[in-house]
Amino acid sequence: MAAMSYLSVIESYQDYKSVIHDLIESILAGTAQAQIFTHDGAVLNTLRKIDAHYPFVELLYTLDSKGIQTSENALSNKQGVTILPGAKDLDRSQRPYFKLAAHSDEIAVTSPYMSSATGHLCISATMKYEDASQGVSGYLVVDINLARIIEFLRGDELRRKTIPFFYGVYSLMVIGLMSVSATMLYMAFEDLFTLFPSDSPPGSPPYKLFEIIIFITLSLAIFDLGKTILEEEVLMHKDVFRHSSTRRTITRFLSAILIAVSIEALLTMFKASLGEVELMKSAVWMMLSVVGLLLGLGGYVYLGAKAERILLKNKMEFGKSSM
Repeated sequence: MAAMSYLSVIESYQDYKSVIHDLIESILAGTAQAQIFTHDGAVLNTLRKIDAHYPFVELLYTLDSKGIQTSENALSNKQGVTILPGAKDLDRSQRPYFKLAAHSDEIAVTSPYMSSATGHLCISATMKYEDASQGVSGYLVVDINLARIIEFLRGDELRRKTIPFFYGVYSLMVIGLMSVSATMLYMAFEDLFTLFPSDSPPGSPPYKLFEIIIFITLSLAIFDLGKTILEEEVLMHKDVFRHSSTRRTITRFLSAILIAVSIEALLTMFKASLGEVELMKSAVWMMLSVVGLLLGLGGYVYLGAKAERILLKNKMEFGKSSM
């Protein structure tokens, strides 16, 4: 449940591109007024009003008809809405967002890029403002935090606020599982060092060896389970809106269980071959359980991947029809 990676943000942006552009267009259309180009402090006040409803807008500033910045950057961050000084009178005429807007009567939106002002992955949207008597009087530019606008559209902001709590819970689970794994390893090695005492009865070491192997393999399975929880729920970003993320998590959990059950079935089979014939039936049933789990996992992965391809195909067709 870590923050979205840049790749995940860009993939989600491509999925919601048309919706994002429509939302940005509505924000700019309601913001571009003559006073924002003529009054000092209008940019800051405007961003404060926008921030109350659209917290994903990070920067707001204005340019003149030649691409020279006519205001300081108004910045929205965790500390609030403030002025970021030093940008006024800078030449922005070579920036992609200005070139796009200068040759278009529509709102120009750039491709995703890393903002030098905030360090976040963003897009810039530019709207040309034309005065009835003077023609083009300026350009209004906004920088949009891509990760936050995606969370906003998904209604995912409340869930993101609860993530620190879940981090703590999953971390405690991982610590508990790792502790159990370490304890079992300690017991296994302790038995290993005392495997051949002087008063050991004949024939006992092989069975003692099997117990040690069981401890080690169970420790491996528990460690792998803790590692899976740590990676899936704490270290890696998990997109709950994508079926592939859920499928990956379930596949990893079942794989850990399959490994543990397979090893235990194999050990039970070995015990049966050494004389404990009554264990043969249990070993066979365990082997069949492994086969059933493997077939079920294969079917789940296949059907899940097929369903996701169908969803992506329908989404692409819907996107083409709406253009």
